Amino acid sequence: MLVIAGVFAVPALAQQPPASDSAPAATAPAPAAKKPPKHKHDAGSADPAAAVSAGAKPTLLGQYGDWGAYTASPGGKKICFAIAKPSTSETTPPNRPRNPAYMFISSRPADKVSDEMSIIIGYPFKPSSDATVAVGSSLFALYTQQDGAWIKNAAEEAHLLETMRTAQSAVVKGMSAKGTRTSDIFSLKGFGQALDRADRDCK
Repeated sequence: MLVIAGVFAVPALAQQPPASDSAPAATAPAPAAKKPPKHKHDAGSADPAAAVSAGAKPTLLGQYGDWGAYTASPGGKKICFAIAKPSTSETTPPNRPRNPAYMFISSRPADKVSDEMSIIIGYPFKPSSDATVAVGSSLFALYTQQDGAWIKNAAEEAHLLETMRTAQSAVVKGMSAKGTRTSDIFSLKGFGQALDRADRDCK
């Protein structure tokens, strides 16, 4: 079960010993401002991780299976999001240390952004590399920047989320800047309920 203190306690990350594949220990998960402005929002928008680093305390709306629904208002701009951490994670070579990974589905009414998927992977991706998320028999390409990943073709995002509602799990694969391959399995138990609850709060 997702624990709010474990997800959003940025100072706790700073206490972790440095790891070769980890993102800098004191760095919060990548904010959307790091993304190229080619997606469906502008470069100045904020995601849940940026909200936390800005001091906006998230409020739990409900816990549904392995997914939590939250809201926050960084700078007075409301955001709503569903979030989960991987149920299992593997690295090749094995047992490489990394910071926690999370998947967010967020809405930001002030930026006219609804149900945007993003992943914080827990290490810097290999520059210019793509990652993938597999849901059932469907495979979606992700573009990466620093420790974040987003769907490469924004037109496929709605299909990805609908597929996630009926599948058992989503498998995210990527490669770190040091060449470590990762495979993270996110359980989708409760995903649809958490997303619907978050969406209701941002309508």
